[in-house]
Amino acid sequence: MTYPEMWPEDWGAGPPEATSLTVPEPRLAVAEAAVAPVPTWRPRDLEDVLDGTYQAPQPTIGRRNDGIGLFYPGRMHSVVGESEGGKTWFALMAVASELAAGNAVVFLDFEDDAPGVVGRLLALGATAQDIRDRFAYIRPEEPLTVGINRLEIGQALNDLRPTFVPVDGVTEGMAMHGMELKDNTDIAKFGRMLLRPIAEMGAAVATLDHVTKDREGRGRYAIGGVHKLNGINGAMYVLENRTPFGIGLTGKTTVRIAKDRPGQLRRHSLPHSSGMHWFADFVLKSHDATFTEASLYPPVEDDKPFRPEQVMKKIAAALEKATAPLGVNDVQDRVGGKKDVTRTALAALVDEGYVEVSPGPNRAKLHTLVKPFEESG
Repeated sequence: MTYPEMWPEDWGAGPPEATSLTVPEPRLAVAEAAVAPVPTWRPRDLEDVLDGTYQAPQPTIGRRNDGIGLFYPGRMHSVVGESEGGKTWFALMAVASELAAGNAVVFLDFEDDAPGVVGRLLALGATAQDIRDRFAYIRPEEPLTVGINRLEIGQALNDLRPTFVPVDGVTEGMAMHGMELKDNTDIAKFGRMLLRPIAEMGAAVATLDHVTKDREGRGRYAIGGVHKLNGINGAMYVLENRTPFGIGLTGKTTVRIAKDRPGQLRRHSLPHSSGMHWFADFVLKSHDATFTEASLYPPVEDDKPFRPEQVMKKIAAALEKATAPLGVNDVQDRVGGKKDVTRTALAALVDEGYVEVSPGPNRAKLHTLVKPFEESG
């Protein structure tokens, strides 16, 4: 009995022995691994769609506080954000949820180390026994195509049959395999080599990735080629940190949906001016290094007018430093960002009595800070 049937032979350019090794019978945990793959160029049976019995994919992996799932089984997802924005904590919260539900998880890590990941899991309340029984941590330090590495990860997946497989550090993983981060062809190859075969076994796969440094221009894309978004057939979350995380601190990150291919998550979220949907507020309360409470609160409809507080704060600081009253364009030059947001923030400062407006030359409106700006509680 040969092992590679559970992994397509075209998923990487490894040496011949990496795809033709024979594995003893006892090493295969499930008989399905030896079944020949279904030809994908054959016309598909559409009867379940036509007769109305087809069931749309549902997000059942991980949980928001109200019970709404985060990830779709058998699909590829991405969680992106700035460094220390909570990506790994967000994924580990879902890991802890799956372990508590009696499911298994395989964590593939190109960035951190086992003590860091397992320590966070324990702090989130996962039990040591659940981690021993149903959690596997893999820290690759050489390409998948070397030696029997495919067989090693295949064995772990076969033994545990995980419902969730986070992949932390896509940039490092691609570099390890000699692939270019900005090359969409290489991004597609990395997906076919590693991510898609895991998803085809039924697990929800979630890559944890970085965003570009440019806050204004990044939109909904991760760093690198656009295929990182286009190749996702599950959901993509963008995490925007509001309050820093740390031991003894309570951190907060806004979770937005940048893509939802099956379309079952957006209906549980609220639209946002960014074009993405507000899915949740991720709050992480650290009591100490050994105890952390993680909550994923659903969005709450707000009837109050849009109040861009961070931009208001920047404008107030710019006006305070200025040696003379500033016109609208002068404010924009100092603050940057989107013009419509800057104008809204400036108008809010005027309406709330922080800024006074006086006439200037050529019908210009000049702005002066008259009292220190105070952020809302």
